[in-house]
Amino acid sequence: MAQRQLLPVLPLRGTVIFPGLTAPISAGRPATLRAIEAALKGDRLVFAVAQRDNAEEPTPDILYSMGVIARIGQIQRGLGGVQLLLQGEQRATALQYSTTDGYLTAVTLPAEEMSPIDEHDPAFEALHKETRERAGELGERRGLPEEVVHQVLDSVTEPGRFADLVAGYIDLSVPEKQGLLETLSVEERLRRVLVHVQRQVGLLEAQEDIKSQVQEELGERQREMYLREQLKAIQKELGDDDQSKEITELREKLSKLELPKDARAEVERELGRLERSGRESMEAQVIRTYLEWIAELPWNTRSDDQLDLKRASSILDEDHYGLQDVKDRVLEFLAVRELRARQIEDEVRETGEVPAAKLRPTTDDTLAPNGAGATDDDEDKITDAKEAKARAMARGPILLFNGPPGVGKTSIAKSIARALGREYVRVSLGGARDEADIRGHRRTYVGALPGRVIQGMKQAGTKNPVFLLDEVDKLGQSFQGDPASALLEVLDPAQNDSFTDHYLGVPFDLSEVLFIATSNFIQNIPGPLLDRMEVVEFAGYTEREKAQIARKYLIPRQIEESGLAGKGIEFSDDAVMSVVTNYTRESGVRQLERQLGAVARKVARRVATGDEEVVADGVIDADEVRALLGRPKVHPERAQEANEVGIAAGMYYTPMGGDIMFVEASIRRYYGNQPPEPGSVAATAGGPGGPVSLILTGQLGDVMKESARAAFTYATNNAALLGIPRDRLGAIEAHIHVPAGAIPKDGPSAGIAIATALVSEMSDRPVRRDVAMTGEITLRGRVLPIGGLKEKVLGAHRAGIKHIILPKANEPDIEDVPEEVRQDLSFHPVETLEEVLKIALVPEKDAQAVAEKEETVGAGAS
Repeated sequence: MAQRQLLPVLPLRGTVIFPGLTAPISAGRPATLRAIEAALKGDRLVFAVAQRDNAEEPTPDILYSMGVIARIGQIQRGLGGVQLLLQGEQRATALQYSTTDGYLTAVTLPAEEMSPIDEHDPAFEALHKETRERAGELGERRGLPEEVVHQVLDSVTEPGRFADLVAGYIDLSVPEKQGLLETLSVEERLRRVLVHVQRQVGLLEAQEDIKSQVQEELGERQREMYLREQLKAIQKELGDDDQSKEITELREKLSKLELPKDARAEVERELGRLERSGRESMEAQVIRTYLEWIAELPWNTRSDDQLDLKRASSILDEDHYGLQDVKDRVLEFLAVRELRARQIEDEVRETGEVPAAKLRPTTDDTLAPNGAGATDDDEDKITDAKEAKARAMARGPILLFNGPPGVGKTSIAKSIARALGREYVRVSLGGARDEADIRGHRRTYVGALPGRVIQGMKQAGTKNPVFLLDEVDKLGQSFQGDPASALLEVLDPAQNDSFTDHYLGVPFDLSEVLFIATSNFIQNIPGPLLDRMEVVEFAGYTEREKAQIARKYLIPRQIEESGLAGKGIEFSDDAVMSVVTNYTRESGVRQLERQLGAVARKVARRVATGDEEVVADGVIDADEVRALLGRPKVHPERAQEANEVGIAAGMYYTPMGGDIMFVEASIRRYYGNQPPEPGSVAATAGGPGGPVSLILTGQLGDVMKESARAAFTYATNNAALLGIPRDRLGAIEAHIHVPAGAIPKDGPSAGIAIATALVSEMSDRPVRRDVAMTGEITLRGRVLPIGGLKEKVLGAHRAGIKHIILPKANEPDIEDVPEEVRQDLSFHPVETLEEVLKIALVPEKDAQAVAEKEETVGAGAS
């Protein structure tokens, strides 16, 4: 029976020793040196066992349980440790590891081999013979002399020892060698060794084939090089040497590019055509221009993304005031990319690769992802951490910034590029009406060029820039094609990894580009194109926000540009608000900056002419602004100074911002057979006395006219309920006018304002001066939701309105209104016109008291 032994442990890094083999070992770790010294004091036996990893300090946890009892042979000491020869004697299993005097010891038990049942079995003999032949072939292919190989192999006749001999010399990883060491069955060990030997032989055969192919190719290249040298000499005699140099430089430049297979084939074909064509031929000029475009595109050049959220937030706050919703969306956008990039980098670091399928966009993405452009092969792997990070960064929504002019859509895109550390490219699509603007012209046309997308990529110099498609709502359409339809491929994550420009004729990868589009009128964008983008709404600024923007950004910039820096010129708060309210009327701040620039220039003129009293104490106040800019140029609508009958305040919204408008109504009775006014809209209403006509003026659109008709019908049909006297329902003519008459107006949201003005006029009850309203009305008096509530409320607030009537369905939209504005206003959500009238009309008792007071005042005056 095998005896247990307590032996010093010799941990092995990167190797495994087999019984019957002698191997040189270098030892330098203190614990290992102590174990060797302990063995030398005894019978020179150690337990040589492999480590699971390359840890510097071995512990029992990282040591395999099976090793080899080995005897220390020759030993040579040096400054860095010792060199010794280890001769493996017998397999053994470590029953227990322990630490003694600073080194590891193990209680070992020898492991017996499992010999074959019948060594003379034909199958076993064939396996043994085949293993010997393959091992001999492997030795010869490695360059060892034939007689040496046979001498070594023939020295071992026992099958188990032979398997150990071959296993010790073939190139295998530590886990694979350990697996052979732990295989106690001789027949199974022979079979495994044969598999590894055959694999090594196949690998060497493949290497020899590759080597021969390389040598043949080198031979052909040398021949080609010789012929090219002869061709150069001939071209030099013919005076074509300069063209040859240009082609050589262009070829070298193109050879350094990592082009896709299709692009490489096209480039080689065109280079061949260029070399065969004459220098002055038209075809050579076209080909050279094409190849230069190919050479200057960023096929595999990326900028490294900077995903520091704090830095990005700081940059956005530094460049823009307010727009908190937009900033939050941008930071969410960057946060997702940061987490995604970390995930991919960790996976590449742990496994060394990541399936390309993980970087593909999924079809159930709700945010129209910009895909990574992986191939259809699920086994494709990406091993470069930077490329994997860039591909992960490409996933995400394509943003559409929609809002009025001058609110910062374009500039915030530039801030995103700065925050990400990417290149920034802006392409204006306003007025583009040719498909070739996007896809380019085919090379068959004279003066053909790539489209704006490829031109922008060349300008960026990297394949992952921030690409701004400005004014995407102003694309035109003509017989030359629809550029909006061409953009579908650019903004489609399933297609833009192989975007094909007509000029290039080969696919170009746009999947890593961060596309941002801007627009003013979202309704002008075709549905399929809009579906590919996530809309981020930009609303207009409040007057306080404009004043803050002027103080923080505009005034310092205009003072600097006007040469007033260091002159002690400042704007008072009253001056800034005066410019905002009296000289500008916009949602953005462009006109505000122009007016501030005008003030700064006028002050600069005074300074330049030596005027000693430029401004009092260097501070520009409201009076000084009036003196410099002249009379106020903006006359916004203001709330009425008194409650009036037949005039209601509505609210409207345009891309320039929101405001209030007044709806005026007047009623006139017919006497006798007096006909309706020419141009009136005749309708039958429920009142007695004959026909009723409705006149609409003020350049109203069809939708607004229909709202007026619906309001008039509801008022006449529900006269008793609304407190309208019967004598107002006979043969009457109702006139509705919406100033200003020169401005076209349309939309359903003025419905309740029209109805309120009509009911006020017909019931002779005044409308409250501090109330503005918006909402669509139906024939049954229901109030339906509308859009643009935030902008409308901001406009009403500027006009001095205190009470806002809005549809009940729009109540959640109140949260979009700035807090400072909400605190100044009272909101009244309504569902029916009856609720509107209870709020908007002065109660009858109050109206009668006011009327009696006015009559008394009038009588006293007479």
